[in-house]
Amino acid sequence: MKVLVTGGAGFIGSSLVDRLLREQHRVLVYDNFSTGCPEFLAEARQTPAFELWKNDLLNLAELKSAMSGVDLVVHFAANADVRRGPEHPHKDLEQNTIGTANVLEAMRAAGVKRIAFSSTGSVYGEPQVFPTPENAPFPVQTSLYGASKLAAEGLIAAYCEAFGIEGFIFRFVSILGERYTHGHVVDFCKQLKEHPGSLKVLGNGKQRKSYLYVQDCLDAILLALQKAPGKVNIFNLGTDEYCMVDDSIGWITERLGVKPERQYAGGERGWIGDNPFIFLDCSRIRALGWTPRLTIRQAVERTVDYLQSNTWVMERV
Repeated sequence: MKVLVTGGAGFIGSSLVDRLLREQHRVLVYDNFSTGCPEFLAEARQTPAFELWKNDLLNLAELKSAMSGVDLVVHFAANADVRRGPEHPHKDLEQNTIGTANVLEAMRAAGVKRIAFSSTGSVYGEPQVFPTPENAPFPVQTSLYGASKLAAEGLIAAYCEAFGIEGFIFRFVSILGERYTHGHVVDFCKQLKEHPGSLKVLGNGKQRKSYLYVQDCLDAILLALQKAPGKVNIFNLGTDEYCMVDDSIGWITERLGVKPERQYAGGERGWIGDNPFIFLDCSRIRALGWTPRLTIRQAVERTVDYLQSNTWVMERV
């Protein structure tokens, strides 16, 4: 296949690009490098089957040109800064919702019939059912990020119905692993590198979160693309466990060999829109034969090891 990966220079996107190239697909990365890293594409650049378009999703004309000959779009490009969403409220709308609308319109114009989309477990807001299944009632949205992703899901479903497109929507928990650049593990590792004796923690440390290793995430996506039969296929992606922030801190500090004093900001949320409990029901993707290989602790430890070996990542945050 020829696969167009938006956000292909990012953490998850570049990891998928390498997988696709190893499986002998042709890959076109479309990325504006606002958060993507050229270093993540070093291996891909050595492959003749790789192509890079540096541009923005808001440039619809360029996006339409990039769609020529594409068999599948994997749409990972997004603004993922949930915490600072209220500081720039238009960014989620533009980069996540309007960007997705442009991807779909470019697909329609070029006759591309398959899209895989990275959504988020944040679309469930603060649900009443745990673990939360894909058909859980949607509550009031609690973050601009979640709202923008839910709007994008709606556009994808509507385009699938109107234009015969096949959609795959993946609602992720937070992803960990090699090339990780954004989130609590890099925040804590950066703090501890600068001052190993103290650690500032948003909230009270009791927030319960689920995480997933990046290669396990990609295994699930690729399996669903092969086996899921529906017009609009929606899958939660996560592990069958969760941990408290304090648990994660313990694993990180043990891996780094430090014992900092923890300074809690207080409250059950780390920021506006932070969900204090995330735990998804992933039985639908498991029914296709997928099982994650790493536990949350193992994923955290691999992420710490990667950041320790690639300190330049923390310097860019």
